[in-house]
Amino acid sequence: MAIEHRSSDWTEYKMVYDDPHRQVEPAEREIATVDDVLATLRGQGIIDAVGYDHDRFLAHRAAVAEQFEIPWTAITPRMQRLLYALNAIRKPAVMVAAGVFCGNTFFSNAGAGAGPGACYEAKELLGIEIKPDEAERAERNVRRIDPTGVARIIAADAVDVARDHPGPIDLLYLDADGDAARGKGIYLEILQACYDRLSPGALVLAHNSINCAERLCHYLAWVRDPANMKAGVNVMIDGEGLEVSAR
Repeated sequence: MAIEHRSSDWTEYKMVYDDPHRQVEPAEREIATVDDVLATLRGQGIIDAVGYDHDRFLAHRAAVAEQFEIPWTAITPRMQRLLYALNAIRKPAVMVAAGVFCGNTFFSNAGAGAGPGACYEAKELLGIEIKPDEAERAERNVRRIDPTGVARIIAADAVDVARDHPGPIDLLYLDADGDAARGKGIYLEILQACYDRLSPGALVLAHNSINCAERLCHYLAWVRDPANMKAGVNVMIDGEGLEVSAR
């Protein structure tokens, strides 16, 4: 049985995909919504704290809005804050993000460890994008706000990278698309390719757990099996959703 966290307005909460920086609700509401999610995740033993630096998050958000070229995104402001908060709380030395498009989704995770919103020192923040032109744009975006190179984008197949990564991986973010037959179902292949190198307590975050639930049915069944992952919550704060699982 999947544990769900539903905000009261998740079906009504909307953003314009090609206007990602538009404020769609009062800041207090956004913060409260994310705080409620964090409390649920702590209650399930997925994270051990709920606090994160709001000012550093706003510095991250402002830098992305000013410096990134983002043609469109399905990462809502709520999801951006939640992804940042989870990384700020978990502080992954190694974070791997599969399927990063222009880099916005990647840096929603990586921004806690690199750039103006950094709140800890990361070892490797790796984004993977299979389309070379999109990977190049994402890398340009990231370089504008992270001169250190800790956060970086490569053009590659995420299954191959996951299989060959030496690990340990402390946080894995999944937002990739496979071929027409697999689509988002490729999440399970990516996860299984590096499963034995996930660190104890590693977080696995899978975007589109609501709107792509049918294509993700095998993935969701696998991560919700306690033989594979110790805990998980389907986070429903917008129409996309996020499955949060802990190794």
